[in-house]
Formats: sequence, structure tokens, C-alpha cells
Amino acid sequence: MLRKPAMEVAVKRMSHDSRQGVREFIAEVVSIGRLRHRHITQLLGYCRRKGELLLVYDYMENDSLDKYLHTRNGPTLCWSQRYSIIKGVASSLLYLHEEWEQVVIHRDIKASNVLLDSKMNGWLGDFGLARIYDHENTAETTHVAGTMGYLAPELSRAGRPTPFSDVYAFGVFLLEVTCGRKPIFIDEQNSRVLLIEWVLEHHHNGSMLDMVDPRLGREFNTEEVTIVLKLGLLCTYPLPNARPIMRKVMQYLDHDQLPPDLSPAYISYIMMAQMQNEGFDSHNMPCSQPIASVATVSGESSATILREGR
Repeated sequence: MLRKPAMEVAVKRMSHDSRQGVREFIAEVVSIGRLRHRHITQLLGYCRRKGELLLVYDYMENDSLDKYLHTRNGPTLCWSQRYSIIKGVASSLLYLHEEWEQVVIHRDIKASNVLLDSKMNGWLGDFGLARIYDHENTAETTHVAGTMGYLAPELSRAGRPTPFSDVYAFGVFLLEVTCGRKPIFIDEQNSRVLLIEWVLEHHHNGSMLDMVDPRLGREFNTEEVTIVLKLGLLCTYPLPNARPIMRKVMQYLDHDQLPPDLSPAYISYIMMAQMQNEGFDSHNMPCSQPIASVATVSGESSATILREGR
């Protein structure tokens, strides 16, 4: 039953004949139906009709975030709007990972799954790939799912999602929102480039602010942009347990703490992982040449590089 007889709603259709469609339908009903958070899309109802499975959600007047980041000559968002959306998505992930009665792993965090309401508030949606388990347990599935460019590297080896694989995707999302570029984009030489690699190169060259979406001009908060870009790299660290948890991420975004500086050892380890094809998911394609010679980082030291960021 809708709250108002004439209210606008959004309807997601899934094929009844598709096994994947049925699985996603059940996952969304089970997970979203009981979630209550100010930045998570509200499931209003569901039904099965004429071979289709239908999910009914609150209507979001301004569509999805990716339209404002990647549509050529389309509308864009100012920095304060982007930062507010980032904080909203971060708070929703903190809720899913730590604050709800069970652990929810979203498994498909990306700009197209962030919806915008009439006031440009961001709402995390599309829980079709989500997995739920008790706080003292781990996810049972080993099926790799998600979107190319956002997949944490460990998923290609173990396949088992964790909150840290969500953190990785969120890190890519941070870079995407700040730079206005897709996780895998085409550069001026018509080559495919990983956004993470591109950001690392700029960081190595000391040109972090040159990465900011040019449509913003210079109308942005330098401190906030620097925090978000650092967090993007911290969250996409190759070792899952060295990534910050979402509670720590929120503290950084709320300016309660400063994120740790990216040490030379961090950059060296990232580049070493890239050269050994261990730092990125196997679905991603190789991109440009390494940005510097790679210093050897011991297993012990690499595991502690970001410990202060937890």
C-alpha cells in the first residue's frame, strides 16, 4: 500500500524467466525491505505480474549520479553537492557494515547506483547483488559479482566478498566523483587507463589538484578535495585489511581526524602490485607504463604501511 494515492514511484522490472533475475529480486526484497537509513532507497512494495518481477521504490527526481558526472555537455554538480553525496553514501555503508542488526555487503557501489532526490541528496540503491550475514560470521558466497573497474583485486582470487571489498569500490567511487572520470576511461592517446593508476601518477608528480573535474574550474574546497583523493587511494589499497573501515572514513570526512599521509612505501607497494598483476582485478586491462621504478617493499612493512589509517 502506497503512503499517498497519487505519489510518484520508481519501478524496477526483472525477468521472471531469468534465474539471475529471481535471485536479485529475492535479494532486494530480503535486504532492502528491512533497511532504514536516510541515504538508502526505500523499498515500498513488490509484486509478480505477467512473467515480470516488480520492485517499487521511492521516486528520485534527479535520476542517478553518473548522469551528472559522465554526460557530455550535460548538467553538473558543484563541489559542495558532490561532497554531501559522498558523505551520504559513506554513512549508508557504515550503517550496512556495522550499525544494522546484520552485516550487509552491497557488492555494486558505483555512481549509477547512487540516486539523487529533488534536493540532490544521494541515496544508495540497487541491492540485487547484496549479501547478508551475522556480524560474527563471514559471507558464504564465492561467486564474483560487481562492475568492472570497481572490483577489489582479492575477489578475483578468493571470490568471497567482505566489507573491505565494498570499501575498495567506495574508494573508486570517491575518485570518480572528484575527477569526473569513469573507473576505466579513454585518454587523449585513445588508450584505456585505470582511474586509480592515473590518480597515482598525479600524486607521484605532486599534481593532485590537477585531477579535479575541470567542469568545477577552481570552485572547490581544496582541503576537502585533498581528503577525498587521499581516501580514494587509501580505500583502494591492494591489501584488504589495510583499507580503512567505514567508521574511520566517516571520521575523516567529518574532519574529526586527518587521513594519514600517503608514504613513499605506500606508492611503491601499489606500483609493485600493479607490475606483478596483483594490485588490480584480473578483469581490468593493463594501461599506461609504470610511473617510476619500484622500490622493494617487504611483506611485513607493506602490511603495516596503512595500519594507522584503520
